[in-house]
Amino acid sequence: MTFDRKTMQRLWQGFLRLLYMSVGVYLTFLLLRYPALSLQYALTGLNLWFQKMIPTLLPFMILSGILINMNLTEGFVRLFHPVLHFFYGTTPNGSYTLLMGFLCGFPMGARIAGELCRTGRLHTEEGNRLLAFTNNIGPIYFLSFVVSTLSLEKPLAPFLVMYGVPLVYGLFVMRLPLPFHRHNGMFEVQSPSSNRPTESINSGLSAASISKQIPHAEGLLEATDHAVVSGLIGIAKLGGYMVFFNLLNILFVPFTHLPDTLMKTYYCILEITGGIARCGSLHPVLVLVMLPFGGFSCIAQTYSMIRGTDLSVRTYVLHKLAQTAVTALIYLLWQPF
Repeated sequence: MTFDRKTMQRLWQGFLRLLYMSVGVYLTFLLLRYPALSLQYALTGLNLWFQKMIPTLLPFMILSGILINMNLTEGFVRLFHPVLHFFYGTTPNGSYTLLMGFLCGFPMGARIAGELCRTGRLHTEEGNRLLAFTNNIGPIYFLSFVVSTLSLEKPLAPFLVMYGVPLVYGLFVMRLPLPFHRHNGMFEVQSPSSNRPTESINSGLSAASISKQIPHAEGLLEATDHAVVSGLIGIAKLGGYMVFFNLLNILFVPFTHLPDTLMKTYYCILEITGGIARCGSLHPVLVLVMLPFGGFSCIAQTYSMIRGTDLSVRTYVLHKLAQTAVTALIYLLWQPF
């Protein structure tokens, strides 16, 4: 049985390698066959990154980095934490992740959760649950780009669905039993055989991990320098992903007889910003249903933000699929257009 399982694993890995290699060869052929179109797709991704992502995200990345490096996140949300803790049971740093994730927009929810978990300020379990519903398209992006591109005359209903679904979804996710007690920003892990806390650990560590001290607060200049460098690296990664995934729109160019709706769906699944631009006002419901999912580009960007932590991108994708299904059901039953 063990031999059979190992053999199947080797066969599956060999199949995946062959598949990746075939797609790579096919994509290289398309780049050479349609050089002008390839340039147009890549330039679209680059323009969207330069015009939309940098001005809307980089300032928040730097500001958030400064607050985290100076250990000011808990004070920043002191006014909102009692309310968020009452509804979602979050710790102070969890409240900061929730608030900034919704206000700043994708991928700040993932970036902040990753940074706080990486530096030991947020427990991995809480980080995973927050990641499930805080990493969304930002309200500024929605109101300035989505509403105008889709020509939505009554944007209030789509706005409420866009942010109401994850907020309500988060109520259920965050209220599931946690394997630790929350106390003054620290976590006391429950012993499996007892109701008493047996081990205290800082946020961001798993129950099996050794206790780790919260990093010291940096000075303003040091924190700013680290935040600027980290923000530039992060925004550069996002640019690379946007260029690459927009370039993948070329994959189905030779198949000219595919249904238009199928192609529009593919564009949105691949990279949501480019998909919105290509769908325009012709398929508004399709775009609004796909917004919670964000597309494969958003998944790759989220993985980049949480890489090096114990946060799970697979769990994140499952939660996103669930919220997309709920959103589709709402639009199917409500039909606000």
